[in-house]
Amino acid sequence: MTAVGIVANPASGRDIRRLVAGASVFPTAEKANMVQRMLGALATVNVTTAYVSVDLGGISAKVLRAVRHRPAHAAPWPEVRFVDDDTITGRAEDTTNAVHRMVAAGADVIICLGGDGTARVATAALLDGPGHDIPLLPLSTGTNNAFPELREATVAGLAAGLVATGAVDPALATSRASVLAVTCGDRTEPALVDVGVATARHVGARALWDPTALTELYCTFAEPDAVGLSSVPGLLCPSPRDKPDGVALRLCPVEEAPTVVHAPIAPGLVLPVGVAEWRPLRVGERVEVATRTGVVAVDGEREIELHGTVPATVRLRGDGPRRVDVTAVMDQAARTGLFRQIAGRSGKDSQR
Repeated sequence: MTAVGIVANPASGRDIRRLVAGASVFPTAEKANMVQRMLGALATVNVTTAYVSVDLGGISAKVLRAVRHRPAHAAPWPEVRFVDDDTITGRAEDTTNAVHRMVAAGADVIICLGGDGTARVATAALLDGPGHDIPLLPLSTGTNNAFPELREATVAGLAAGLVATGAVDPALATSRASVLAVTCGDRTEPALVDVGVATARHVGARALWDPTALTELYCTFAEPDAVGLSSVPGLLCPSPRDKPDGVALRLCPVEEAPTVVHAPIAPGLVLPVGVAEWRPLRVGERVEVATRTGVVAVDGEREIELHGTVPATVRLRGDGPRRVDVTAVMDQAARTGLFRQIAGRSGKDSQR
């Protein structure tokens, strides 16, 4: 049996930034359609089982209806098994529970639909147990999507299936991402893209969109075409995601800053950010957060409150999730003729 897990977050793309920025809403119907397009693609490359998360937002309900009413003459899908063992809460723990269940059931690849926050939760669920080496394919359906890819679900399904079945070389098809580990007391939170430290007093609405209170910023990578906090170093001191090292910045008020970067902090929201200094952040390096009172945001969402008693540290690790490289997978499939058929013979058999 070859199995792929699909986790779709109904809340992704719907946070408070829709009120303060120009971000679009990613509808439930499209997320459900994406899951269905992936199911068709997975069957094409001989995936036998698909584990699909259950939610209260309507995604899994639409997929269930599609499974029950699928025409007999339609192209086959893998056997669809809904992961409904845990009580659905509408919170991040739903993703955590679903990933744990899929790993235990033998999923060979996990696909997650969401933004940076969803990918972070899925990664944490993989890294804290036996799923550390299971490849992750994150697809963009969120607000800030620096880590997930904006891909057609059909192609993503093909790539995930080829990795799951072992049809492509995993050494070429996946790569190990870096991850930031934020520790405060006995709590540790991972971040796939960025860790921002702000002087705000409470976590509040979680989503971070105002850079004026930011004092420190740490990124695993920084690309010029990104949106979110990582766009600041991306436009100032780019650090590609295929390199292990990241970047660290000390921020300050714009009126006091020697350098000001106008960066897309959120979709439709380009704001000036004052930068006092920046430097490379090396793999294995641990930095103590200088700000004692405030909040720490991981991948754009405030998670940890700092009360001045217990210091927080940030460490860049090279043992993050194994990420599926869709382009590399499909390139390898094309080069080896996996989708080619001539005179009734497979592409591999017809190569000369």
